[in-house]
Amino acid sequence: MDVQEQASFREFVETRSSVLLKTAVLLSGGDRHAGEDLLQNALVKAAGRWQRIDEPEAYVRRILYRQQVSRWRLKWPRREQAVAEPPERATSGDGTSAAELRVVMRGALARLTTRQRTVLVLRYFEDLPEAEVAAILGCSVGTVRSTTHRSLARLRSFAPELARLDGPDDRPTSASPDFSPMEVRP
Repeated sequence: MDVQEQASFREFVETRSSVLLKTAVLLSGGDRHAGEDLLQNALVKAAGRWQRIDEPEAYVRRILYRQQVSRWRLKWPRREQAVAEPPERATSGDGTSAAELRVVMRGALARLTTRQRTVLVLRYFEDLPEAEVAAILGCSVGTVRSTTHRSLARLRSFAPELARLDGPDDRPTSASPDFSPMEVRP
């Protein structure tokens, strides 16, 4: 790598590493140290091919996703470390401040499998379409859909407090026992 490429790489790391670190931490289940390791490994791989990279951020993100996929495909996967439970709720207010929701979300995400967490991060944090997530993970769109569905259901079971974020629509659906197609609701 020549001097100009080194300067370009350093500038990229300085400007984009904080955003990439957020993604890496989410992919690693909220473990900041594992996220830092994941990002550092991705940056080392990108540095070796820097002169041939057209879109550096997309390239590094793809490395992050693929490294995380490789971790869950290992023959002898590492055990996930237990995360401390969130603190008891304060009695004042509704108990769902933004900070509390972040703690609950982080704890719930840490309890998901690596695959489930990765799919949710790609779909909802990175806001990627199902087809692109499937291409990144090397699976079918149907697999992404079913994994997303199961992951969200599991996330909601771990953290029922998050259900209020789904929206106020509590109308009966055709799947609920008190649904009547003849009933008109405002």
